[in-house]
Amino acid sequence: MTVLVTGGAGFIGSNFIFFMLGRYPGYRIICLDKLTYAGNFTTLESIKDDPAFRFVKLDICDREGVYGLFEEEKPDIVVNFAAESHVDRSIEDPEIFLRTNIIGTTVLMDACRKYGITRYHQVSTDEVYGDLPLDRPDMFFTEDTPLHASSPYSSSKAGADLLVMAYHRTYGLPVTISRCSNNYGPCQFPEKLIPLMIVNCMNNRPLPVYGEGKNVRDWLYVEDHCKAIDLIVHKGRVGEVYNVGGHNEMANIDIVKLICRELGKSDELITYVADRKGHDLRYAIDPSKIHGELGWLPETAFADGIKKTVRWYLDNRTWWEDILSGEYRERYDRVYVHR
Repeated sequence: MTVLVTGGAGFIGSNFIFFMLGRYPGYRIICLDKLTYAGNFTTLESIKDDPAFRFVKLDICDREGVYGLFEEEKPDIVVNFAAESHVDRSIEDPEIFLRTNIIGTTVLMDACRKYGITRYHQVSTDEVYGDLPLDRPDMFFTEDTPLHASSPYSSSKAGADLLVMAYHRTYGLPVTISRCSNNYGPCQFPEKLIPLMIVNCMNNRPLPVYGEGKNVRDWLYVEDHCKAIDLIVHKGRVGEVYNVGGHNEMANIDIVKLICRELGKSDELITYVADRKGHDLRYAIDPSKIHGELGWLPETAFADGIKKTVRWYLDNRTWWEDILSGEYRERYDRVYVHR
């Protein structure tokens, strides 16, 4: 079995590759990644010589290159993690999000149609549903919740989801979609909330929190997400959407204070900055469908997951110190310091 993992040098994609190589010794894993700012080949350094693994630097929008790779490797399964995914960046430059997340997805599915696959899986996000009110803890996103995206990022992912389902209905492409809540864990690019706060806290730098920090997210440890995708790809029903959530809602400010406590630092490092445009209030997923059909439930308690995540960043300083320079540093100052 050959599995093509796009965006495999990124956070969730790299964790998925490690999981699959460990779980399926007979599988061949092909990683396709453009290596943009969020893709880091050093994450995959430990497996670069594994005969069951191949890395290909390629843009999913490069139709000729993608077709050539399909012709050569003839993948059985395609799992598409490749995406521009940071909301702030989408507000600054929406076009690259439309290109990668919609056009790139189209190119991949056209290749799947041309060369044949047993399953195309689209990794999406709960952000396609918009947000929920803070004062309605009884409300959750289900697979039947209407799409109501708030940002250029989430709109581009919603558009890609609609295309995936259209390719299934129109061309009979065997597809599945997963929509996950906020992930955390090892190897996450340090502009997302949890790694940003861990790294800044370790360096005694200000901890920039949007608005009052009351926005609520549903947190899912990345390995639990990888296990869910594995189940969906192998056992999920073709043409179905599965919500993947951690049932672990926390306000952003509480996450930041928890990280301070884990690292023995003072809350005085917290700095409140102007809120993000169109900032969604609350995300919360009902994962009843994937639990009922496939038996999946998150296994990692947040208290344990955050300790493992903090420990990983403590033990892998070189990984993130190499990132904190150049373009990232300039953008960080523009978004947070001069806000």
